[in-house]
Amino acid sequence: MHGLVIKNTGSWYTIQSDDGMVVEAKVKGNFRIKGIRSTNPVAIGDKVEFDLLPDNVALITSIDERINYIVRKATNLSKQSHIIAANLDQCFLIVTVAYPETSTTFIDRFLASAEAYRIPVTIVFNKIDLLKDTSDMAETEEGNCLGTEYLEGLVALYEHIGYKCLRVSAVTGEGMDALAAELKGRITLLSGNSGVGKSTILNTLFPELNLKTGEISDSYNTGKHTTTFSAMYPIGNDGYIIDTPGIKGFGTFDMERTEVGHYFKDIFKYAADCRFSNCTHTHEPGCAVLAAVERHDISESRYNSYLSMLGDKDEDRYRQGY
Repeated sequence: MHGLVIKNTGSWYTIQSDDGMVVEAKVKGNFRIKGIRSTNPVAIGDKVEFDLLPDNVALITSIDERINYIVRKATNLSKQSHIIAANLDQCFLIVTVAYPETSTTFIDRFLASAEAYRIPVTIVFNKIDLLKDTSDMAETEEGNCLGTEYLEGLVALYEHIGYKCLRVSAVTGEGMDALAAELKGRITLLSGNSGVGKSTILNTLFPELNLKTGEISDSYNTGKHTTTFSAMYPIGNDGYIIDTPGIKGFGTFDMERTEVGHYFKDIFKYAADCRFSNCTHTHEPGCAVLAAVERHDISESRYNSYLSMLGDKDEDRYRQGY
């Protein structure tokens, strides 16, 4: 039989068969020894072949070839990946300028990983109702990080690079119609840190889902996990949306040092003019990327994110014995 994986609870998968039947499934044992270096060889969005056993439990026997997928480094196993979702039309990266604040490093790491697997990303800035107009306020220790000026600066940065940005409030409804229009007829992954409002956005757009939402920790201004497993929900005609647990960090996986710059659109643009074809954009003479950073044609935050991903590759040398 053939079907679509619509839920993953860790050890069990829920499959919707091509004829509409929903069954619980496990993975056939030898899946894990076929060269798939992943904590989850089957992912949300996978199309699979399965055998239906007498007790109405299914056994997944094979996976169709994936159109694409997005991965990150597994939390506890440095040599393994975690596949977030497969066969996507697009990703919506939900971020917040405040309550909690999403770091530009996290944003850039996610964008680079999606770029590596050719998955379009729209950046959705949620909770804009909580921001203040700080244009007339004196600079504080927090700067404008709680204000609309900082938000508009981020939007200008990422739109200039080539990413679509949406400003929304799941509480007031502002921008939600535009967001909903982008979902029609597409398979969309919602991702982001815990507490950025993924489940609230889904409940606003699709109240019938009735997803659990959580509070923000007052002590650390960070979100708490409310989605504990990945699930795929049908929306409208031929559309699906994938809700995933909040991601605290985004460790990149399976990128060579010389490839990292390829997945930063702005860095790749200038890298063509570097003197050396294998330039790492860190110290080499005649590096067009370093020159662009000095001219502010490439933002310092983006360049620092690039360096942090190079640092991931440097860390590998300490793990060779494992």
